Amino acid sequence: HICLFFKVIMDEHTLDVLVNYTAGALKVCSTWTHTDVLLALSTVVYGNGPQCHQHLSDLLGEEGFLLQYSSPSQSNMELRRVALTCMANICLRIPGQPPLDDQYRNVCFRAFLKTLQSPKPPNTDELFYCMVIQAALKGLQCCLSGGKWKFGGGEELGSVLAALKRLMFQGAPGVSVEWPTVLYPAPLPQYEGHSAAKTAESPKSSEPPKDANKKRKSKGKGKKTKTEESKGDEREERDAETVPVPQKGRVEEKQPASFLYPPWKLNSSDSEFSDPEGNAQSKLRANHGRVRQGALHCLLAVVKAVEKRTLYGYWSSFIPDSPIGGPPPLTLLTIILKDPSPKVRLCALQVLSAILDGSRQFLAVAEDTASPRTSYTPFSFTLATAVRELHRTLSLALLAETSPQTLTQVIKCLAYLVGNAPYNRLRPGLLTLLWKQIRPYVRHRDVNVRVSVLTLYGALVTTQAPLPEVQLLLQQPDHSSTAGALTPQDSALSWRQRDGVSSPSRTPVGHSHSQRSSSTHTPHVPYTPGEEDSCRLWLLQLCVMLVTQPREDQSDSEGMGGGAALEPPPVRLEALQVLSHLVRGYFPLTQNDLCEIGQVSAHCLGEADTSVQLHGAKLLEEFGLGIIQQYRAESNVPENSRVPISQVVQFWLEVLSGPLNRALQNEQHPTLQASACDTLSSILPQAFAQLPDKTQLMCITVLLGLTYIENYLVKTAAVRALGIYVLFPCLREDVMFVADTANTILAALDDRSTNVRAKAAWSLGNLTDTLIVNIVGVDFQEELSDMLLLKMLQAATRAAADKDRVKSNAVRALGNLLHFLRQSQMTRPAFQGPLEDAVRALVKTVQSEATMKVRWNACYALGNAFRNPALPLGKYSAVWSHEAFSALCHVVTSCKNFKVRIKSAAALSVPTHRSCYGDMERFTCVWRSLATALENSEDTHDFLEYRYSASLRHTLSQALLHLLSVSQSQDMPGLGASLAGEEGRGIREHLIKYLRAEEGGGEEAEKDTGGESLHPRQRIGGVQQILVRMKGLTVGGEEERGKEVVTHFLEDLLKTCEETCEETTK
Repeated sequence: HICLFFKVIMDEHTLDVLVNYTAGALKVCSTWTHTDVLLALSTVVYGNGPQCHQHLSDLLGEEGFLLQYSSPSQSNMELRRVALTCMANICLRIPGQPPLDDQYRNVCFRAFLKTLQSPKPPNTDELFYCMVIQAALKGLQCCLSGGKWKFGGGEELGSVLAALKRLMFQGAPGVSVEWPTVLYPAPLPQYEGHSAAKTAESPKSSEPPKDANKKRKSKGKGKKTKTEESKGDEREERDAETVPVPQKGRVEEKQPASFLYPPWKLNSSDSEFSDPEGNAQSKLRANHGRVRQGALHCLLAVVKAVEKRTLYGYWSSFIPDSPIGGPPPLTLLTIILKDPSPKVRLCALQVLSAILDGSRQFLAVAEDTASPRTSYTPFSFTLATAVRELHRTLSLALLAETSPQTLTQVIKCLAYLVGNAPYNRLRPGLLTLLWKQIRPYVRHRDVNVRVSVLTLYGALVTTQAPLPEVQLLLQQPDHSSTAGALTPQDSALSWRQRDGVSSPSRTPVGHSHSQRSSSTHTPHVPYTPGEEDSCRLWLLQLCVMLVTQPREDQSDSEGMGGGAALEPPPVRLEALQVLSHLVRGYFPLTQNDLCEIGQVSAHCLGEADTSVQLHGAKLLEEFGLGIIQQYRAESNVPENSRVPISQVVQFWLEVLSGPLNRALQNEQHPTLQASACDTLSSILPQAFAQLPDKTQLMCITVLLGLTYIENYLVKTAAVRALGIYVLFPCLREDVMFVADTANTILAALDDRSTNVRAKAAWSLGNLTDTLIVNIVGVDFQEELSDMLLLKMLQAATRAAADKDRVKSNAVRALGNLLHFLRQSQMTRPAFQGPLEDAVRALVKTVQSEATMKVRWNACYALGNAFRNPALPLGKYSAVWSHEAFSALCHVVTSCKNFKVRIKSAAALSVPTHRSCYGDMERFTCVWRSLATALENSEDTHDFLEYRYSASLRHTLSQALLHLLSVSQSQDMPGLGASLAGEEGRGIREHLIKYLRAEEGGGEEAEKDTGGESLHPRQRIGGVQQILVRMKGLTVGGEEERGKEVVTHFLEDLLKTCEETCEETTK
């Protein structure tokens, strides 16, 4: 009691003394004291298991007394319970402390599982047995939550799940099934076999028989604290009975009335129990509820400990589809709908939420848009049916639930379902029904319920956005008010009443009509968005009002207060989140509210609460990004449907002249500064060009200044924003701005924070992209300082040796810089050493074991460098030129990643002159490498790489034809030898497919090589030009024989392709 009451923290010496003392007491004291001694020991070892390493062998060894006392053979149930509690406390891990040694954690795990699997001993009181099971469940939960856990081989996981599933229904009347001892992974539901021999029973020892038609009258004098939970549960269930549930699809119709319905809840005016008997029944029901709750807590720990793909095999054991005929399976949904305890229902919802969280990849298979086959049911259809069953069950729970905490979890669970289900592959209608059902809960009196409803709305406008069904819901509000609708049709904001009368927390359907008439005709009700306001988005208007309008009725659970007050912060923040999701996913529908969104954001940025300011800045950023998307070159939005530039300019003028500028300078809140930088980077480039010069200068000056702030978040965001600004057409030709930005980026590349360096490398890549755009401008090249270019080259070379996050963009910058350098610069002694280092850095990256993204960026960078005609790549070039070609030849034939091969093949086809390929030996090496890569273009051990095989063959075919187009007489012997043999026949087959455009992948491959996708006729025309050029070569001797082979190869190629084209034309 002292340790518990005063929360004593024991050092290792004290712990050692106390464990020795209690362990010794067990050896010398009488048996009747052992329960109390173990209770004291459990208090001592609570959360101190790893510190008891000297005593663990005595406690948990093969002859350890805790294992003996906790054994199923132990007849003293109280002693067994305390021993299990002691083991659970040893396994308990306090945050910040190391976990218990795996050896002893496994010992405890097996003991707990053995207890859960053992039947109740004969002549044992049911109440004591429940308490033992509770202790074992708590211990199992501590084992699973005490660090990384791996289930053993065989059937261990299935055994645990089977035991927990059985205990999920402990004490549930009407449940009489033969529970399996092991659950096996299977794609189809595993239904429990209902026992015909057994009668529905709740195991008991001394309790009197019960009559299902009688109801206990609880008097409970002086026993209120012990029966409080069960009474609360009864109150919750009585409330649930008043909620009308639609008859269609009711689960209750599928089983007898007594199924999972406690006998003590059936209507009766009398009680056959005396007070002591009733109290015993109340205790037993409460303990049964705690067992079910403990089993669900354990199941939640299992779900979190097991990999998702492993858990998918057991999905059907806990989440049903819609079985045809027979009694419904016992699953989590059964508990959610029918368990009398709101705490148990809450736990079941938490488990279901954890299972659904991250299940998008698994549920992506679900589809029911096509008619199901009659011969068999595809797994995709079964999974789609399970999604529909989840919707149906959770919708029923939404209508029936009265506990605010459990109702909140129901809505959160729906949000997880909506966020992971593939509605674009399901028949429409699910989201429409859900959209209508959740509307009344926006006015719920509990803050947490209102927040969860907004979270669900956020999931609805986020999932697979833009989704046609949601788009229709946003555009066409429901005007229906038919009788028997699933949701009351009163205004969703009817609690905003000026007369101070608060609405009830729940409104039954039958009462909705009168309440709506009384609320909507009150003269003091302010304007709120309603269903009739079809020209504006109801959801957007709702969120705006939740954020900005005062809420005068203070009868809410968040407390009382005098005078007008805004919504509680959680509600306002979630409303801002929904606004951001809405703008991101359905921007065309929200662009008409441009001014209002700007006002809301400015209002939020002007508040004192930093969280509200952050969300306001995020909303501005999302809106800016939406406008940018409309004006992208690849956008298919018509000109007349875009937000006019004039409106965009006015929008940003108002934003920049308001509180955003103050947020940028708020040094007390670095996160807000960083978010404001992100907002500043989302200005449309065309609009930025039309801003006044002083406004442009203010944006640039602020960002340049923020890069010198010590906080890495602010520095990262400012450097990123400058990396975006340097791409603006109105700024990229400004040499002074480019130079200032370059110096700022170079300083950030030396920062100690990896995040800052990674973003600085990305911005440097963007800046060098700008250099390539300006390469045609001689004035720009001359005005840009040679020393600055040298510094950028050296900094990018150093960054190429950094972590992969930095390296991926550093190599991109190197490729651009090598492309941009002029010959006058490369011949200077100051540049020669850095130039060689830069190329070798790229070569090293191509050959390294870095991530594939880094390697294909390095291959692309080498190809980019090859575009510079001043780069010495020829016969008498430096050693690094040979190293570059060798690295690309090696990668194109051996790399496992096909995208790296594509980039390397594209790089090898970049040089436009034969002299760039060096001597005949190097040219032949490049040809052989490309030919070998083409021959092996389908050889891979990774199935995912096959999607790039067509693009790879396309690029390789292009590269081979390019080499033929630049080849000279000295190359003919090598080319002839290759094309005359087996290798030539393979090349011919692939080139025919390329010329006929029989395979896809052309668009991506053309993009990789920087060209445009060519029509088959154009490709054939290119080969004809190669043939004409080849015939004009002057050769002799062995070269002549090689030329004949190559010429014959090209003529045969053209003849075959032209014949095919003629047949196609006919």
